[in-house]
Amino acid sequence: MKIFNLINRYVFIEMLPVFVLSLLLFTLVFLMAKILDITDLIVQYGISAKAMFLMLACWIPSFLIFVIPMAVMIAVVLAFLRLSNDNEILAMKAAGISIYRLLPSVLAFCLFGFLATAFMTIYGSPWGRHSFKNLVFETASSNAHAGIKERAFNTSFQDVMLYVNEVDERRKLLTEIFVEDRRTEGMVTSIIAPSGKFFYDPQRLVSHLRLYDGTINQLDQENQTAHFVRFNTYDFQLDFDSIVSSKKRDRKSRKEMNLSELRHSLDNTTKKDTEYYLQLMQYHKKFSIPFSCFVLGLVAIPLGIQSKSAKRSFGVILALFFFLIYYSLLSMGSALGKTGQCPPIVGMWIPNLVIGVIAAYLLFARGREQPIKILSISLRISQWLRSAGKSK
Repeated sequence: MKIFNLINRYVFIEMLPVFVLSLLLFTLVFLMAKILDITDLIVQYGISAKAMFLMLACWIPSFLIFVIPMAVMIAVVLAFLRLSNDNEILAMKAAGISIYRLLPSVLAFCLFGFLATAFMTIYGSPWGRHSFKNLVFETASSNAHAGIKERAFNTSFQDVMLYVNEVDERRKLLTEIFVEDRRTEGMVTSIIAPSGKFFYDPQRLVSHLRLYDGTINQLDQENQTAHFVRFNTYDFQLDFDSIVSSKKRDRKSRKEMNLSELRHSLDNTTKKDTEYYLQLMQYHKKFSIPFSCFVLGLVAIPLGIQSKSAKRSFGVILALFFFLIYYSLLSMGSALGKTGQCPPIVGMWIPNLVIGVIAAYLLFARGREQPIKILSISLRISQWLRSAGKSK
């Protein structure tokens, strides 16, 4: 039994470096896509480098939900592909060790991925999304003056149009201000002031525009009445429409809820509408996605045991292909589950069932030394593409 324990430790250690590199690489790819959105915040509100890195850090748990299972699968594929190309799998078979003896190392590695992904789905991602929303609101509110364009109609605020002739960035001073407020139904309020300043209240996390020596014109469209008021100082609260309003800031969406909050929301919901099914799918997704580490890791074993002509790039392509199948099934289950056409538990767990059946078939076929047509066809296509590329 010692030799089996030694081999399992050897295989487990073989997968670790590939897992870490894949984790870093795919996280970087996902972050690059999110940087474009954060760059827009930098241009509009002039956020600091510290705030930018904090925003990226808040998004990392949401990426890791899918990156960890993907990295687990690629690590298993490349580890077994290396063992196969170096004839170590052949040597194990000659010594009477079947691929089933290597399952404990893979299952232990998948368990590690399962626990890490479960932590991200249950705690990491909800915390990160909620923290990101609060951070964006706080940053935008404290730098509201930076998002104001001179001599242009600014519509970044909820139901408020703001026109400013000039903005002094250093003093946060605005001159020649015109405001049209439509936040009250049936009421249009126009405010004209020669100057004003932005003030940020960190206690309430709201931004105020303090206007000086101006006039207020109110038109009641329902009663056909108008009012005119002069003021020396007037504080005007602003809610961001393009990012997140102060009313919605403390209201958690289903993706921001942890497991207990989702369970409490589902228990207190009497109407089974679209939102109910979306929350129920989000609840089951917190378990089904971490479990995908097992099915993707097991299907990666026969994918990695290729012929000697197979290269690592081909193994990565196969792994990404099966992960794409998993994600497509998950998206299809989500589309059917949110309308109630398919039970949410079925929609969220059917990808694991499908990939699990494929993994069982491929493992059984590889254990009995039976040819696997999917792999041979994929290998031939890969070789044909490589030869076609060389000829061109």
